[in-house]
Amino acid sequence: MLSVPTLWTVFVVNFFALGLIWAYVIHAYPKLVAARYWAGTALAAIVGAMLALLRNEVSSLLPLLIAGAIMVFAACLAWMGTQRFYGRAASWRTSLALVAVTAGILLFFIYGYDSRLMRITAYSVAQSLPMLLMLRLLLAPEHGRHSPGARLAAVLIILFVCIYAARIVGSLLGMNFKFGQSSPAATATVLMVMFLSMSINFGLLLMAVERLRSEVAELALLDDLTGVANRRHLMQRLTEECARSERSAVPFSLLVIDLDGFKAINDTYGHAAGDACLQHFTLMAQTRLRPGDMLARSGGDEFCIVLPASTLREAAIIARRVLQVCRDDAEASGGLDIPIAVSIGIAQWTSEIALSPELLILHADEALYVAKKEGKNRYAAYSSAPPVSPEGDGEAERLLKRV
Repeated sequence: MLSVPTLWTVFVVNFFALGLIWAYVIHAYPKLVAARYWAGTALAAIVGAMLALLRNEVSSLLPLLIAGAIMVFAACLAWMGTQRFYGRAASWRTSLALVAVTAGILLFFIYGYDSRLMRITAYSVAQSLPMLLMLRLLLAPEHGRHSPGARLAAVLIILFVCIYAARIVGSLLGMNFKFGQSSPAATATVLMVMFLSMSINFGLLLMAVERLRSEVAELALLDDLTGVANRRHLMQRLTEECARSERSAVPFSLLVIDLDGFKAINDTYGHAAGDACLQHFTLMAQTRLRPGDMLARSGGDEFCIVLPASTLREAAIIARRVLQVCRDDAEASGGLDIPIAVSIGIAQWTSEIALSPELLILHADEALYVAKKEGKNRYAAYSSAPPVSPEGDGEAERLLKRV
């Protein structure tokens, strides 16, 4: 039979390896703040396990008391790391209060009123409480679709808490659950706690990997300069919207936007100024969009706006908003800044387009060409329906024939 001291030694070695893994994660991904707490969990567990080993070398229960408090702190660090992982503030006050209360209770039942049963009960409850709080975060519905890592960690935490509950019940029945002594019950408990603790850490590590992979995937869909969706993301979204409209027969619309005279801006003021104009336009346009609309940079000085569940007339309203914010900004610049003007082509999904986003883009491009030809700084719509209402300032609205 494996001895408890041997198992604690294995525990130290395993958590040292985990600590190294978390240290690498912290170094490679410094923005993942949760990893620092989870690395702290491994470090605290190592210190606690090494102090627990001293129980067999000294007659005093003081090392076991300190080890228990540190182990509870390790569980609290795991809980706080999960809080940070989900964007919540880590509750240091609650964690330190739990550690202090646990240490006080253990101290009382060692030196005030010697009771092994009460020590086991207090320690088991203190270990389980932060794990239950952590479980609540992992299973919270506001976090949306749970990742495999979160599900794995949640299941293991439930087993972890059950082990400590069984330890309390076993102690009430007179079984020997002293972690510092070798007995079948104590050995089995330490072995299961060690396995579950390691496995929970692997669940957390899997959560971190999934989060990082998701962030990398999101970055692959964003334009480096403006931070909005790139062409790849645009085509994915258009494909999704075409499929949705094909199923529901509810149309959506697309705006294709081109900055007027952008080449002259680059030639006159330099590419840095041109980049600044693109960024500034992005910020202005986003202020005129609705929730659910998507702005994308499709290349160079060309942008697209996807308008879900929108008709051509509704799209014309958004186009007017974008034009107006650019005009207002140009007037407010007073000649000190580079004025930005845009031309916009509008197209609406129809059953003829079906699942072909390229055809929808072609229609919007044709409308954009008309807006440019009519004098720029305006919009035109591609439609076989009656034309949208003209603007009050006499801007040309263009009705294009389908090819």
